[in-house]
Amino acid sequence: MPPFPIVQEVQSRLEESGLHGALALLNSRTPHRFTGAYRYDGEVLRNEGLYDRFSPEGVRGEDVPMPLAYCALVGERNAGLEFADAREDPRFAWKPGSPVVSYCGALMRDESGRPYGTLCHFDALRCEPNMTELEQLEKVAPLIFRWLRARSASARH
Repeated sequence: MPPFPIVQEVQSRLEESGLHGALALLNSRTPHRFTGAYRYDGEVLRNEGLYDRFSPEGVRGEDVPMPLAYCALVGERNAGLEFADAREDPRFAWKPGSPVVSYCGALMRDESGRPYGTLCHFDALRCEPNMTELEQLEKVAPLIFRWLRARSASARH
């Protein structure tokens, strides 16, 4: 079976324009305003890159305390998470300190399979995700992880 077309598209975008270009491509397929890559770092969720549909020139977002991050739930569950409106979703308590209302996130794992961070779409408004959003993020999360790891390794040399 051939690979998901999105995998090839994201790989090409990473090669052509880096993380920001890949996040922009992913964002073009969702109703969410933001698409980001985040790394778990103790009690903080570190932003590695962010695409904001309303401010497309920006490349980084803020780091987030883990208790306010829905991405933390992705790591705890060891699985993707998707919801249209956190205020109404009965699966978990809404995080009133977080501006995030709508979320779709996939887990990025390191080479040993340990949680590394998340690749996610999110918005401060309610968004109805399409049927394949989470699946697409899960398919490309390994590519984004490898790109981040390679960037980190080259920065050390």
